[in-house]
Amino acid sequence: MEADELQEDAARLGCTPMCDLRDRQEATVSGTVRAVTLRPRVNVPALVIDLYDGSRTINLVWLGRRSIAGIQPGTYLRANGRVTYYRGIPTIFNPAYEIVPLRAH
Repeated sequence: MEADELQEDAARLGCTPMCDLRDRQEATVSGTVRAVTLRPRVNVPALVIDLYDGSRTINLVWLGRRSIAGIQPGTYLRANGRVTYYRGIPTIFNPAYEIVPLRAH
């Protein structure tokens, strides 16, 4: 039921369903943050957000960031950028993003 609501929210915001994303496509996606992970690298940290829209999960990766204020599990986001498949997972590096209050209701 929650997955259906997330897909309806994404459609209402004019976002591309994550299950329809293609490699190298410019896309706007939206969904709920499922996990926030910091992947420490030798020189550059990477903040990774797992975003779920009810159809699939996408990774949003910000290179050089350790955190972003307001983004935590349960936050509803809209993000825009170029999709690439990294290890078989759709990923957008350094996306433009917007925190959407109350899931756009």
